[in-house]
Amino acid sequence: MTAARPEARPEIWILEARQTIRLAVPLALMQLSQIAMSTVDVLMIGRLGKEALAGAALGSTLIFLWSVTGMGLVTAVAPLAAQAFGAEDPVGVRRVTRQGLWVTALVSVPGLFALLAMEPVLLWMDQPAVAVRGAGDYLAMVAWSLPMIVGFVVLRCFGAALNRPKPALWMMLAGIPLNALLDYALIFGELGAPRMELAGAGLATTIVQTFLFLGLLWFSTRSRDLRDYRILARFWRPDWAVFRRIFAIGLPIAGIYLIEMGVFAFAVVMMGWIGATAIAAHHIAIQVAAVTFMVPMGIGQAATVRVGQALGRRDPAGIRRAGFSALALGIVFMSAMSLLIALFPATLAGLFLDRGMAGSAEVLALAASLLYVAAAFQIVDGMQAICAGALRGLNDTRIPMVAAAVGYWIVGFGVGWTLGFAVGWGAVGIWIGLALGLASTAVFFVTRFNRMTRSGNLSPEPAAQA
Repeated sequence: MTAARPEARPEIWILEARQTIRLAVPLALMQLSQIAMSTVDVLMIGRLGKEALAGAALGSTLIFLWSVTGMGLVTAVAPLAAQAFGAEDPVGVRRVTRQGLWVTALVSVPGLFALLAMEPVLLWMDQPAVAVRGAGDYLAMVAWSLPMIVGFVVLRCFGAALNRPKPALWMMLAGIPLNALLDYALIFGELGAPRMELAGAGLATTIVQTFLFLGLLWFSTRSRDLRDYRILARFWRPDWAVFRRIFAIGLPIAGIYLIEMGVFAFAVVMMGWIGATAIAAHHIAIQVAAVTFMVPMGIGQAATVRVGQALGRRDPAGIRRAGFSALALGIVFMSAMSLLIALFPATLAGLFLDRGMAGSAEVLALAASLLYVAAAFQIVDGMQAICAGALRGLNDTRIPMVAAAVGYWIVGFGVGWTLGFAVGWGAVGIWIGLALGLASTAVFFVTRFNRMTRSGNLSPEPAAQA
């Protein structure tokens, strides 16, 4: 009997799963902390009524689209820094992180001013006027948080690539109570603050995101484990080779994010064609789905780092273990979430809106129907997020971007529009289309990662020499 190859032994896979969990837990908790803040926003805004909730849905969708575009670009810092770290190249780590902050400034400023001018665009898109006014109030304050959101992602990627994700987690955890306190004070005019309603929610977010970025920047330049990398040293000096490398990898990542989130954002527009009730119900259901999605998103970020480190040390077997261990963890978690949502849709929807307010019953009934669809797509949503992360660890982003465009827009949007409007299923039909788009994209990503890593013929492109 021949002995099993070392890389095929169960204990090797168990060790990889443990290491992935160790890295993924703080990253997932970080994502959950971020979504916890937006969930508190929705819970409190919901107390103002369905019109305010509809306005927040439009405004938060726009800031989310701009922020994920910037975050997608700078997410290239994670695989490039991880590969440099795996190759024992601290200069490469510093160069990548520093240029990531340059990219932050480049993409955030135009986005900020675009967000401040979105009210006429929303009216042109035939959105309900009352929701557009609320969105304008919200965006006037929250737009200023955009550079801080993107910059925080650069610093978070820097720490994760060095197996130091916890500082960003501690900052996020500190931001949750601060955000809740500021929301309470500024939305409702409590604790001596003016009553600003949606504008108050936007201002609270900007204050908290500024606190998070500056706090993590201080830690990244002062802590004993990270300060030797001197990420701000000669910050004014351009490093065009690395700058271009970030864009080469980051643009397709941003494209994937924008393609996926764009179809969900356009779903809000389609809900607006149905009415304010549909927008509010969609916002509640997507918030629940977003909470569960944060865990596979964190696992996907861990997969990027683990795959990138294995690529940096030229370990093909390690690359496959990293990717498929992460995928297995995500499937287990999202299976449990699918069951939870399917069993308690009405209870989950009822957390976000006062049942005694006018129009609430209709919104909550529709939101519960959408959550049944969300329960059906939990597993494939987790799979596509994790495999996208594993492919980023291989610097493979362009072809996945094209596949995402086909999956989300041709399948997802096409089927959603057909079922929602041509067939007449309304909001539920739109969501069924979104679910099918997620499923088709997940199948492609898993298949591609398997094919790319099966031969073991992979080599990294060093970030510092690009």
